[in-house]
Amino acid sequence: MENRLKALQELLRERKLDAAVVGHRPDWFYVSGFTGESGALVVSGKGMALVTDSRFTVQARGEMEKGRVMLQKKNLFSSLGDYVRENRFRKVGFDPGQMTVAQLRIARKSAGGRCRWVACSGLVQGLRSRKDAGELAQMRRTALLASDVVESAIRLLKPGVREFEIAAEIEYGMRRRGASGPAFETIVAFGERAALPHARPTAKRLKKNELVVLDLGAILAHYCSDITRTVFLGKAPGRIREWHRAVVEAQAAAIAAAQCGIACEDVDAAARRVLAGFRLERYFVHSTGHGLGLEVHEDPRVARGQKRRLEPGNVITIEPGVYIEGVGGIRIEDDVAIHENRTEVLTRGTRNLIEL
Repeated sequence: MENRLKALQELLRERKLDAAVVGHRPDWFYVSGFTGESGALVVSGKGMALVTDSRFTVQARGEMEKGRVMLQKKNLFSSLGDYVRENRFRKVGFDPGQMTVAQLRIARKSAGGRCRWVACSGLVQGLRSRKDAGELAQMRRTALLASDVVESAIRLLKPGVREFEIAAEIEYGMRRRGASGPAFETIVAFGERAALPHARPTAKRLKKNELVVLDLGAILAHYCSDITRTVFLGKAPGRIREWHRAVVEAQAAAIAAAQCGIACEDVDAAARRVLAGFRLERYFVHSTGHGLGLEVHEDPRVARGQKRRLEPGNVITIEPGVYIEGVGGIRIEDDVAIHENRTEVLTRGTRNLIEL
């Protein structure tokens, strides 16, 4: 974390900022190690200080290897402004996606008129997108855990089971394997409901000759995984086989395109070209992927119009799909790490059509 603090301090020097407010929980964990639920981390060239309330001061002192812990005496953002004023900071950066207008108004008033507050989006998120060796090792572990869970869940599929029963077994399986919980609400969708990309589990029972989409992710030692597999209960008809083959080929093309230095929009385009060849592109209704790490959705985005180029240490999902109203959906998703000279698929398991 010392290296992370130094990297952020270098960004402050480049932006000519005296300090920056880190107000997003994954961001302050990344820089300081603090895992509490409330606070504001102030980073300056001299170090860092966490402003938090009495519920978390003991925890913060135990988790933070460096930096001060300041007791919040009143409103968090009023106390934050007091700290800025007491340290005579003149130019303070903040992320407008992490502070509301009302919160900024309180902090600005408490800090006094001599301090200039500067909107600086994504200071920490940019650092977080490039995983170091330790983070990549952890993400391999959580990816393998999720891969194991989805394989176990497939074995539970049979006529009559309900979506929320499978979802419960999935999340129980994560915790049994050491996860702290799911990275997002587990998606289990049967039949026509598989055409909903973010379907929530219901009491619907599985029937013969239906598609099943399982989309799950685990959190292991703070890091997230994300994997999707599609199954058919019965003997799949020809059109289902063709759609599945199209998604498999689209994912393979996107993974092959996901190389260091390639623009994210070009990875997305690689998947869409394949689906267009099958005349299925109009049924692909979301982006090809997203960054993965301390959060299940983070930078970089793998979508149309995303000019950002992939860098070593990026971890992204590749998850093309097709969604046919009244029939169902097919999505295949894996987690992919970008290295300087290669691409590494972290998740495991067959991508072939599974018929039960």
